[in-house]
Amino acid sequence: MTTPPGFDELIHPPTRLSLMALLAATEWAEFSFLKESLQLTDSALSKQVSTLADAGYAEVRKEGAGRRRRTLVTLTPRGRTAFDSHVEALRQLVSRATSASGRAGDE
Repeated sequence: MTTPPGFDELIHPPTRLSLMALLAATEWAEFSFLKESLQLTDSALSKQVSTLADAGYAEVRKEGAGRRRRTLVTLTPRGRTAFDSHVEALRQLVSRATSASGRAGDE
């Protein structure tokens, strides 16, 4: 079975895929919300966000000062397109597997 177009190895690891899904569901997400939702440490989440930002998939914004400083993350248009394409590729893989298992049962 060949990998469908749009499958993105960068997005595919479970933690990054979960992060992309959270970001796709919102305009901007606070770092603390992402950390709690994904049950990651600051450093683990920071690494994942940096990977996405370096690929042009996410944008990071820091607001405020001192103790009131907060970090916000959003998907870029490129990131949103990559996520949508990856989800579609996953759907195609599942569809192919379902079709193949149905044909195997006919033999």
